Amino acid sequence: MLYPELFKSLESARWNMSTDIPWEQFERNRISDEQLRTIKMNAVTEWSALPATEMFLRDNRDDSDFCAFMSIWFYEEQKHALVLMDYLQRFAPDYAPSEEELHKVRFEFDPAPALETLMLHFCGEIRLTHWYKRAAQWHTEPVIRVIYETLSKDEARHAGIYLKYMRRAIERHGDEARLAFARIGVLMANTKTAKALHPTNLHVSKARYPEDSVQSQLPDPGWLEQWLDTQIHFDDIWEQKVINGILRNLSTLLDTPLLNAKDLSRYRKAMVARMGGGAENSQQAAG
Repeated sequence: MLYPELFKSLESARWNMSTDIPWEQFERNRISDEQLRTIKMNAVTEWSALPATEMFLRDNRDDSDFCAFMSIWFYEEQKHALVLMDYLQRFAPDYAPSEEELHKVRFEFDPAPALETLMLHFCGEIRLTHWYKRAAQWHTEPVIRVIYETLSKDEARHAGIYLKYMRRAIERHGDEARLAFARIGVLMANTKTAKALHPTNLHVSKARYPEDSVQSQLPDPGWLEQWLDTQIHFDDIWEQKVINGILRNLSTLLDTPLLNAKDLSRYRKAMVARMGGGAENSQQAAG
């Protein structure tokens, strides 16, 4: 089981919202209304860890070890929402999200293949790590900069843990897991399609389509791309950092050099050929 050691490592890295955030250093003249709105959107987005956890518990019912880890992941992700909300409540209460706005992002996700979902969230944590790094640089107010730097480190740790469960999945499921990870990786490492691609921006409920992503339920559904493009300026250089992180970790995980999405696509096609074309078709039907 991975959970016992993961608990110890995450417990040792845990930060305290009361003592590790320098609330007393707040400078009101260094935060704008535009920036406060983005903090609100981030807070509501982080709250969506609630339905994501419900999804993970449902779709991994046969894996108690992973579900136990969800207790930590859920706690820390909800803590992210809480620290952003606390910031707003302290310094700009008019921007704090309402309970109704928070509850709106809680809806049931359709069942999905567990291996693909694991890979999606691994990539999502890498992406958030860099989004939050860039957000910390964009902000000018000292306290919120510390908060975003803190959240970025948490997301990086979460990515590392998802990678451990991916390694265990390969030990247990072999080529089935390799193909699932490669299939999602091709999508997530493609510079033409990957920008803004994150679990909260994907369609997850056929019955609610097209308003079936977390982002579609935010107070401002079009916020994410504006935040990336015109506010934190998450440009091609930063996007490449995300893609490099995904490829570097997959290279180690799959024991093959992957320099770009084309390498990963070739690997996926080789896996399909090795397993027989029906393997890819059955995964696509499951997705």
